[in-house]
Amino acid sequence: MTVTIYDVAREAGVSMATVSRVVNNNPNVKPQTRKKVYEAIERLGYRPNAVARGLASKKTTTVGVVIPDIANAIFAEVARGIEDIANMYHYNIILCNADKRKEKEIRVINTLLEKQVDGLLFMGGAVTDEHLQAFNTSNVPIVLCATTDEKGAMPSVDIDHESAAFDAVQRLIAEGHRKIAMISGTLQDPANGYARYQGYKKALEQAGIPFDEDYVRIGNYRYESGIEAMQHFLGLSNRPTAVFAATDEMAIGAIHSIQDEGLKVPEDVSVISVDNIRMASMVRPQLTTVAQPMYDIGAVSMRLLTKLMKKENVEQSRVVLPHELIVRSSVAALQ
Repeated sequence: MTVTIYDVAREAGVSMATVSRVVNNNPNVKPQTRKKVYEAIERLGYRPNAVARGLASKKTTTVGVVIPDIANAIFAEVARGIEDIANMYHYNIILCNADKRKEKEIRVINTLLEKQVDGLLFMGGAVTDEHLQAFNTSNVPIVLCATTDEKGAMPSVDIDHESAAFDAVQRLIAEGHRKIAMISGTLQDPANGYARYQGYKKALEQAGIPFDEDYVRIGNYRYESGIEAMQHFLGLSNRPTAVFAATDEMAIGAIHSIQDEGLKVPEDVSVISVDNIRMASMVRPQLTTVAQPMYDIGAVSMRLLTKLMKKENVEQSRVVLPHELIVRSSVAALQ
């Protein structure tokens, strides 16, 4: 049989109100009484009913998190930042994988809102009108994490993806490269895709380097698409001397593709990217990349959400965190 608060009160010889105060960490309970209640809880195996407490307080102390790809290491780092801050403020997390599919993202958003979460963190690709419609039906705060909406109407935490890509390509240009290819993400993705593509083009334009469509391949952010894109570049008669990949995982695929052809990185082809996942320092040669502060993005997003959930004053609802070029050994000066 389910153990109730009434059973605990009878076992401890106190009122149900006293048990409730102990369970909710109310300080207005004598130490000896608190000890007696905890002993009764342990003997009976009582667990407070979170659903009932949520109905009474209209708060579930639960936050929904929509993640694009749970297998991608970079999102694991964001999730860690979210979890640490959630624990600090005594919130539980419901983590949902949406596979970067719009229809699944919408379904997951609605499911989480139906579960009466107190707030929602959304990590995804493009924030479409369908997403905004789902968000607008919510009566709880929503923060965009590692993405933004085009109109800038929603609270968000991210980096400047165009600037990060610009800095990466500019590094290649500074090393004397002019035949620079790009392995891009989908251009429908406003941050990791389109913005980084725009940063690549802007760096070329500023340096007076003509844009060449043969030097751009669209990948899906994963290792295999980096291999495929690099195979295309290596097959060109006018082979690029350097490659900028929109993500580290695609960059690592490019490095392995170059090495499979008997060529060397960076002696024959330099490779640079954005993200700075753990594998960037494990691959050989180690990957030069622009680091996103992924843990901080998760942590700051969750902290912003806690402020909105508690109706605290928020001075800045759109936060842009700094990125940093991490120089390793996959880029060399053109001989």
